[in-house]
Amino acid sequence: MARMVSSRMGIRRQLGRMALMGAACGTGGALLWVIPVSAAPPSDATGHRRDNGVHAWLGVAMDADAAGPGVRVNHVVRGSPADVAGVHEGDRLVRIAGVAVAKGPDVVHAVAAYSVGDVIEVGVLRAGVPQVLRATLTAYPSQDGMMRMDLVGAQAPAWRGIEAVSGSFPPSLEALRGRVVVLDFWATWCAPCRVVAPKLAALQARYGAQGLSVFGVSTEDAPDVSSFAQRLPLRYPVAVDKNAETTRSYGVVSLPTLVVIDKRGVIRDVSIGYEPGEEARLDGMVKALLAEAVPTN
Repeated sequence: MARMVSSRMGIRRQLGRMALMGAACGTGGALLWVIPVSAAPPSDATGHRRDNGVHAWLGVAMDADAAGPGVRVNHVVRGSPADVAGVHEGDRLVRIAGVAVAKGPDVVHAVAAYSVGDVIEVGVLRAGVPQVLRATLTAYPSQDGMMRMDLVGAQAPAWRGIEAVSGSFPPSLEALRGRVVVLDFWATWCAPCRVVAPKLAALQARYGAQGLSVFGVSTEDAPDVSSFAQRLPLRYPVAVDKNAETTRSYGVVSLPTLVVIDKRGVIRDVSIGYEPGEEARLDGMVKALLAEAVPTN
C-alpha cells in the first residue's frame, strides 16, 4: 500500500524561499519551490536529452532572493555531492559546469543537463574569494532518504520560536536529555496526521513511564491548533512553531514527519508519511533506544 503523505502548501507558506537542487516532489505555487520529479531534464550540449528516469543531484538549498552575485547557499545536505565537494553554507554559487548562474532555476537547469556519475565544476564565492570545486553527481534520493542523510546521526537542532498550546511542552530539547523523544511535525488539515496521532498517543501511554516523550509541532495558528488538539484529543504535548524556524531547521516539507531522538539528543530515525505497519517499526525502535544507557554528561 502506498505511503500516505500530505504536502499541502499550508506548511510551506512560512518556510521561506529555497530550492533543493535536482528533481524533487513539488506541489507548486508557493514560496518554497522545487522541480517536479516527472519533469524531463533539459537537453545537454549536444542536444540529446538525458532522460533515463534517474536524475542527478547536487544537494544544496538556496535563498531565492538574497542580494549579491550568484545564488546564496543556505544549506548543504550532509553526504551530498555538494558536501563532499566542499560547498559550505553561505557560499554563493556563481558558475555550474562553466555556465554562469544568477538565480536558483539557473542552477537547477545546469545540474539537470548532466547524469549520475558526471563530475562538474562548481564555481563559488566564499567571503568574496572565488573558488572552483569539483562535485561528482549522484542519484537524487527519496525524500525520506534525503532527510535521513541530513539528520540521522547528527545532534537534533535546538527548538526556536516554539509556543506550547496543549500539555506540558518543555522550553528546550536540552531539558529532555536522558529521555527518548518522538517529534511529530503535523497539521490540522493533514489526513495522514490524524491517522498517526492516536498511534503516537498509544506509544506515549505504553512507554512514557519508561522514558519516552512524544511531542507534536504545527506551524498553524495557536488557537486553531489548541482547539483541534482538544477535540481529537491529542494525548501528548503540542506546540506551535510561530515562524516555522524549528520546522525549517529539521528540513520538514511534507507531513507528517516523525523524528526520533535518543537520550543523548542525537537523531536516530526520520520517517515521512504513514503506511500500515509503520507503528511496529517505530515501536521496536523506541524500545531499543529506551534500553540504551542514560548519558552521564
